[in-house]
Amino acid sequence: MKGVHDLGGKSGYGQVDQSGAETVFHDRWEAKVFAMVGAGSAAGAWSNTDRFRHAVERIDPEAYLTHGYYGRWLGGVETLLAEAGIVSQEEITLRAIAHGASRSDLIAAQPSSSPDPLGEPPSSSSSDRLISSAPKFNVGDQVRSLVNAVSHHTRLPEYVMGKRGEIVMHHNGWVFPDTNAHGKGENPKHLYTVRFSSEVLWDKPGFAVCVDLFEPYLEFVNV
Repeated sequence: MKGVHDLGGKSGYGQVDQSGAETVFHDRWEAKVFAMVGAGSAAGAWSNTDRFRHAVERIDPEAYLTHGYYGRWLGGVETLLAEAGIVSQEEITLRAIAHGASRSDLIAAQPSSSPDPLGEPPSSSSSDRLISSAPKFNVGDQVRSLVNAVSHHTRLPEYVMGKRGEIVMHHNGWVFPDTNAHGKGENPKHLYTVRFSSEVLWDKPGFAVCVDLFEPYLEFVNV
């Protein structure tokens, strides 16, 4: 899914602010949001991390860029709570107003009127899975990532789309986020680490970037 969240590898956003990086929470409300994520999942608002990530991707773009890390999480939590029918967006708004907010304030959450099915709970606490199919690629293969302009959740970052790289590791089967986020099953796929040269990605030689990519994201490159 292309969106404001897909910022990796892009220029124009300035240097990463690492001040206070050693601090887990910069304010008390951030710790509360962290706790709400666990509580929301336990309440049945979502069953896996992929679904939560997709909810964060769908918040208001301006809020994504301005509300900070845990502000994005809060928007994702509110989105999923509303979509699950646990609480309405109007109830959340009224509670915020009671604590000093205004109806004119920017609201991050953007719940769908026809949300995806919740899907089955994870079959394991980890994301690696046994898979019966043989891997399509081997270490050393030259591959190209697809130009995948999909509307659903995906872990294929835009900055590597259409770029050539080399398979350097194979991780066997892993839960496929593209289906898991939408309640369509874990559908495990082979996962690979692909090394891309900086020259291929940004026309700047001297280093390489390794990205973990699922088999459906890749195709062979004829040498």
